[in-house]
Amino acid sequence: MTIAYAYGPNPWPQSFWDARAAANFVCGGMGAGLVVAVALSGARGTALAIPLVAGLVIVACGLAAVFAEIGRPLRAANVVRNPATSWMTREALVAPLLFASGIVGATGSLAFVATAAALAMVFVYCQGRMVHAARGIPAWRAPQVPWLFVATGMAEGLGLWLVLAAFLEQRSARVAGWLGAAIIVRYVLFRIYRRGLGGTLAPDPAHALDAAGFVLLWGGTLAPLVLLAIAAAVRSQPWAPWLLLAAGLCAALAGAWLKSRIVLRAGHTQGYTLPALPVRGRA
Repeated sequence: MTIAYAYGPNPWPQSFWDARAAANFVCGGMGAGLVVAVALSGARGTALAIPLVAGLVIVACGLAAVFAEIGRPLRAANVVRNPATSWMTREALVAPLLFASGIVGATGSLAFVATAAALAMVFVYCQGRMVHAARGIPAWRAPQVPWLFVATGMAEGLGLWLVLAAFLEQRSARVAGWLGAAIIVRYVLFRIYRRGLGGTLAPDPAHALDAAGFVLLWGGTLAPLVLLAIAAAVRSQPWAPWLLLAAGLCAALAGAWLKSRIVLRAGHTQGYTLPALPVRGRA
């Protein structure tokens, strides 16, 4: 039976965040995670500057996508007016600090690299809280959402660093270990998140999350873990970095898919019910 979506008792898909907003969450988390991965990698010189600048560019692409979604772009400056109540405002205020510290860090200043990594964590946490603040959408208001977005962003960024490391000829055993931990944490958080939602979702968002969970398990967790294990076993072989590249790519793409499904397909309102109706003649 097909459900006719309308404003009423049946849940209906939200329409205020589209693919451009999803791109902000995907690119923001992935870019911020890449900045953190640079700090964890211990890389120097060009191997530090290229991934760090790439992370900032990816974050900027996400912000540009969400700017394109604004109906009245000239009013975009209003987003910074509510830091006490709005996580979108906090994200907007953290972004320039992240860019400034990242650009200075790309010149080789390790203190600013560490600062950029800390700000990147704050940035992706703000994004998770933005989604969580939508109280009328069951799949978004779950308490695990902010931390799921943080874990997903870190796994995406660490995976992307392994992709770049294969071309930059960088040793990546440390980052590979962090990636293995991040994808395990990400999947555990997703299972806790999905179990917590239980049967509260409408059929369409429930199916979207279950399908995304299938991709996350096989493509974003088991596949990269196997590839990481094989790469560790044959680390002396010249083709080992390409196994790490494949593992990182799987982890990054699965995370991006998960977040896009949460925003675009699982974002159904809860609808409403009237638990009690007035009856004539009764108090």
